[in-house]
Amino acid sequence: MSDRLPQLGAADDAPFPAIDRALRDPNGLLCWGGHLSTARLLNAYRQGIFPWFSEDQPPLWWSPDPRMIVATNALHASRSLRKHWRRSKWTLSADRAFEAVIRACADAPRHGQRGTWISAPMRRAYIDLHRAGHAHSVEVWDGQRLIGGIYGVAIGRMFFGESMFSAETGASKSAIAALCAVLHAWGCPLLDGQVESDHLATLGFRPVARHIFSSRLRELCAGDVLNGLWSPRWPLAELQNLDAFWTAIR
Repeated sequence: MSDRLPQLGAADDAPFPAIDRALRDPNGLLCWGGHLSTARLLNAYRQGIFPWFSEDQPPLWWSPDPRMIVATNALHASRSLRKHWRRSKWTLSADRAFEAVIRACADAPRHGQRGTWISAPMRRAYIDLHRAGHAHSVEVWDGQRLIGGIYGVAIGRMFFGESMFSAETGASKSAIAALCAVLHAWGCPLLDGQVESDHLATLGFRPVARHIFSSRLRELCAGDVLNGLWSPRWPLAELQNLDAFWTAIR
């Protein structure tokens, strides 16, 4: 590793460097090392830091500037997508198939990428977070077939999106729209998309300066609004009801 890049201590509570020390190139690379324990990951996310590395690398920790976020009542859903919702027989769930969603995200082909950053150690770490009540998934089903989903980390009233997949046109967009609608209904105003991308921009995500994002986290990561298993309180079982739910929150 470059001598410009600090190594993270081994203890769960080892402090991260200040996020304004992150590199500009590559954007947001802050430090390396440590491990992916639940305590370490929660500490990282509360500060706007997340792990992202290939299987042949040590853990790399990032805090990009700007950060790509969307207000949960401002996700862009096209008229054609909303029309599809009203006619669809697809169903929705949350935390019913977390491990299947993360596997599908890992296996999904990515334009311009070889392999996946969702390696076996990453999957194990986020499954542990899920079992501790801090990582969640939203699933889209066609009968018993899982056709789309999204997963991420929830702390306080803040949701940090990690990855999504789609096996049918519109399935991943439906998953993220359902997630945003329910988060807004639960009093959670923001969804983090991490890094800038054209795809996120088409969904209504916008870049915000890192220091502004970080200042919001201090407020939003307090409490335990989103902790625990979501399936017993998830309010949307049928995709055809999403448009009415969506309209009600906007």
